Amino acid sequence: MASTYTPLGVEKMATGENAGTWGTKTNTNLEIIEQISGGYTTQAVSDSGDTTLSVSDGSTGATLAHRVIEFTGSLTGSRNVTIPLDVQDFYILKNATSGSQTVVFKYVTGSGDSATVPNGKTVIVYAKADDGTNPNIALQAFGGDVVDDTSPQLGGDLDCNSYDILFDDNTGIRDDSDNEQLTFQKTSSAVNNFEMTNQATGTSPTLAAVGGDSNIDMVLVPKGTGETKVGTGAATATVTSSGAYDLTLDTNSGSNSGVITITDGANGNIAITPNGSGAVVLDGLSWPTSDGTANYILKTDGSASLSWTEMSGGTSWQAVQATGFTAAAGKGYFCNTTSAAFTVTLPASPSIGDEVTVVDYAGTADTNNITVGRNSLKIMGSAADLTVAIERAAFTLVYSDSTYGWLLKDK
Repeated sequence: MASTYTPLGVEKMATGENAGTWGTKTNTNLEIIEQISGGYTTQAVSDSGDTTLSVSDGSTGATLAHRVIEFTGSLTGSRNVTIPLDVQDFYILKNATSGSQTVVFKYVTGSGDSATVPNGKTVIVYAKADDGTNPNIALQAFGGDVVDDTSPQLGGDLDCNSYDILFDDNTGIRDDSDNEQLTFQKTSSAVNNFEMTNQATGTSPTLAAVGGDSNIDMVLVPKGTGETKVGTGAATATVTSSGAYDLTLDTNSGSNSGVITITDGANGNIAITPNGSGAVVLDGLSWPTSDGTANYILKTDGSASLSWTEMSGGTSWQAVQATGFTAAAGKGYFCNTTSAAFTVTLPASPSIGDEVTVVDYAGTADTNNITVGRNSLKIMGSAADLTVAIERAAFTLVYSDSTYGWLLKDK
């Protein structure tokens, strides 16, 4: 009976055969087995069609009968390397071809699974010979190259061992539903970055701007017309300075901007400073940008603009007068005629409602009269001065018009 061979070429000798050559054939079989167990070889991959690995029955050297196969050659596209349908073994395959192409390791015919070896990578494949027509090949990539696994999973925490995690531009972290969670954008010449620091109980964690520049802003950018918000949405939100420092609010880094400064410290001021000729507007009212004269009051023009004005509607009392003088509207005068009589001259161009008050200071008007000079205007409808000759007299004149002139306010 003639010898038979395994799918990988090992000779199976029949009883009584190969007299005189049995030892040689046995040695060849052992060499083939040694190749299959741990042998290494290279295989040039054709760039013009499939590369077929065939068995060499009863002889060594067949690529198919080596444990480790390194593919070589220059490829312009993905190429197939095929094995016979009955081969059942596992291989360590390395794609060392040039041209950045894949090598597909598959059975010569059938629709079973094949194994694709990425360029520059090493994999383990199992040729199962599990079907006479459509056998399958399974692939197991080595764990060192995560890029070969399109859905890698961790079995525990990832320890970076003092190394960084590098992100390409516009890549980042996604949630378990593959939604974007955090995206990193890259600046090729970057020297500044964020630093996140956790803290122990009772101390707030920090997000800080750090890097090569001594002084650098931290920028929070909403999308489109969105807003930058603070707080939990369930309690009052507070924006404060870090430590005993003032808090300043401005726009565009202070360029052409007004400023609000909250001064840190007991009894500290809150300063509101508009830019240039701008005004401070509170609740729709535009406030003056400078201080007014002493004793002036604020008034509105009815169009939401406030300004300083002299107080009217009350009497502004003057120091005691002992000689003649010209009175001013809105003022009251204590007249002392102890030494001599004198004249109080009324204003020359009064307006309706203007008032002048005269008081006999020392009670001497009955001896030394006080004369109120009309200054070309009428007093109580008469074109004559008013003579005050009553001791302790006190009265107020209010201007009406050119017909009756100055009239007594109280009778």
